Amino acid sequence: MKHSELKEKALKNKNVNAIYEALEPEFSLLRELLKARQKAGLSQAEIAILMGTKAPAITRLESSLSSGKHSPSISTLKKYASALGCHLEIKIVATH
Repeated sequence: MKHSELKEKALKNKNVNAIYEALEPEFSLLRELLKARQKAGLSQAEIAILMGTKAPAITRLESSLSSGKHSPSISTLKKYASALGCHLEIKIVATH
């Protein structure tokens, strides 16, 4: 079974779908971080050096967003963005 097929099947379950939807902000932020890192042409190790940390910390940062188990601090996200030559923007958007 392909990943896309497994995902489609899993998301038919209401509980799984609800959890997946609840994690969308984290997935969206992760996609943005990875896209910005790729555009900057930097590896996790290079980002770590620019942030004054070690590569495993960047791996944990990026993986924490996909797991939803840990939310990185705004300060950490600002440092990550700065290392990429970017800045962090946070918005509050009405849901209705």
